[in-house]
Amino acid sequence: MKRILSKLFSKLFFGMLIIALQFGWFVYMIYSATIVNSAMNIVFQVIAVALALHVANRDIRTSYKMSWIFLILFLPVFGIPAYFIFGRSGLTKRTRERMGVVIDRIKSFRLEDEAVLKALEEEDFYAAQQSRYLTVNAGYPLYREDTTRYFSRVEDLYLQLLSDLRGAKQFIFMEYFIIEQGKMFDTILEILEEKAALGVDVRLIYDDVGCIQTLPPKFYLTLEAKGIHTVVFNPFRPFLSIIMNNRDHRKITVIDGQIAYTGGFNLADEYINEKMKYGRWKDAGIRMTGACVWNFTSMFLEMWDFINRTESDYEFYRSASIPEISSHTEDATAVHSADASESGGFIQPYSDSPLDHEDVGENVYLQLIEHAKKYVYIFTPYLIIGSEMKIALVNAAKCGVDVRIVVPGIPDKKLVYLLTQANFSHLIKGGVKIYKYEPGFIHSKCFVVDDVYATVGTVNLDYRSLYLHFECGTFQYKTRAVPQVKEDMLETFGVSHEVTLEECQNKFLLVRMFMGALKLFAPLL
Repeated sequence: MKRILSKLFSKLFFGMLIIALQFGWFVYMIYSATIVNSAMNIVFQVIAVALALHVANRDIRTSYKMSWIFLILFLPVFGIPAYFIFGRSGLTKRTRERMGVVIDRIKSFRLEDEAVLKALEEEDFYAAQQSRYLTVNAGYPLYREDTTRYFSRVEDLYLQLLSDLRGAKQFIFMEYFIIEQGKMFDTILEILEEKAALGVDVRLIYDDVGCIQTLPPKFYLTLEAKGIHTVVFNPFRPFLSIIMNNRDHRKITVIDGQIAYTGGFNLADEYINEKMKYGRWKDAGIRMTGACVWNFTSMFLEMWDFINRTESDYEFYRSASIPEISSHTEDATAVHSADASESGGFIQPYSDSPLDHEDVGENVYLQLIEHAKKYVYIFTPYLIIGSEMKIALVNAAKCGVDVRIVVPGIPDKKLVYLLTQANFSHLIKGGVKIYKYEPGFIHSKCFVVDDVYATVGTVNLDYRSLYLHFECGTFQYKTRAVPQVKEDMLETFGVSHEVTLEECQNKFLLVRMFMGALKLFAPLL
C-alpha cells in the first residue's frame, strides 16, 4: 500500500496525468468537431489519408510505419494526434541544428586510422565492412584492443569501478539514465566528492525522466554544492511535446581518458542486488582501456556541450586517450595506440542518436545476425521487434544458425512483457530458441556471434531503444571480452527455461488476442 501511495503522489504520476488530460482534451475536441460537422469530418479523413501516405513514404522500418498507418486510418481521432506527439523520432528543428553544430565541431577529432582498418580488413573483410559502416554513419573510429574485460555481474564491476574512481587524477565523466540514492550511488558519490575537492574535474549527466522517481527535485543543486558539475538531460515538463519522447539512455563512465565503462547497468541498488524487486537482477558491463576510450570521452563531451551550449577543448581530452597526438590540423590523421597489443582484437565504441535518422543500434544487430555462420546468442530485457528483425532472426535459424534469446523470467513492466511474449510463437516456429531467465530479471543488452563478434551496450530490442533514445554500444572483433560474453551466455542458458511452442499456444484465447492487439500499439510502449 505504501508503494502504491508513493507512486500515486509522485511527480511522474501527476505529470503523466496532466499529459493524459491534455491529450484527452485534444482528442475530444477533434472528435467533437468531426461528429457535429460533416465537412470537418471529411477534411479530417483527408488529413488522415495524407498523413498515412506521408508515413508510408518515410525512410523508417516497415513494421514501425505499418503500426502508425493502422492507427491513423482506423482510429484517426486518436492516431493523428498520437503520431504528431509520439511518432516522430527527431527532436525539434532548433534542437537538431544546435546538436549539429556540436557534432560538426567534434567530428574532425574522431578520424579513422586507415592502417587499423586495413589490418582488420586483411583479417576479416566482413568485420571491416561493419566497422566502416560505424565510422561513416555513426562517426566513431575503430581501434586496436588494449584491454577489455566483460563483467557478467555488476556486483564485481562495481568493486572495480570504485577502485578506478579512487585512482582518478584529472577528470571523471559519468552519464546515466537512472541514478538512485542508496549503497551503490552513495558510495560512488563519496568518492566523487573527495576527488572534486582535490581538483579533479568531475562531471555528471543524468536523464530527468529516468530519475524522476529515484531522485528528489533539483538534485543537481545538491551535487553542484559538492563540487560535482551536473546537468540534466531534457528536463521533464508536463506538456504535450515531441521532445519528451527522446531520452538519454546511455551509460558511460570515463576516467582520465584512460578507462571507460558501459553496459546495461545504471547507478542504483537493484543492479548490484542490494535491492530485489524482481527476483535476482542480472546485468552486464564492460571495462576497456586505451585509445578507444576517446570515443566515449567524445560522446560525453558532445552531450555536455549540447546541453550547456559550451565548447570543450577536444584536443586536450583526446590527448588524454591518445598521448601521441600532434597538433590538430584539418588533414591530420588519427594516431592510435600503435603499441597496443597486436595479439588482441579490435574494438569500436559507438553512439546511436534519434537526430540523424540512422538506426545504428538496430543495423549493427541486423548485420551481425545476417552474417552469423554458427550461432547468435542474445540477452535483452525486452523483445519488441519489427518485421525486419524477426525475418533476420528466423532466416538465420532456418539456415542452421543456432539462434538463442534470453529474456526475463520475472518482468518489470507487465504490459511490455505481454508484448515481448507476443513475439515468441512466430520466432519459435521459425527455429529461434527463447529462454526465460528463471532467477529473475535480465537487463543485459549483449550479442555474441561465432566466437568472433560481440556487442555490449545499452541498446534494447524495443522501439524506444532502437529509434527514439540516445544509446551507446561497443562493436568488438576477437577481443578478450568476446569469449567472456559467450561463457556468460552458456551459464545463463543453464539457469533459464526454454519456452516451447505448446506453452505459447496454450495461453487463454483472450490473452492471445490481447497480445496480438498490443502489437498495433508497439511503437507507443
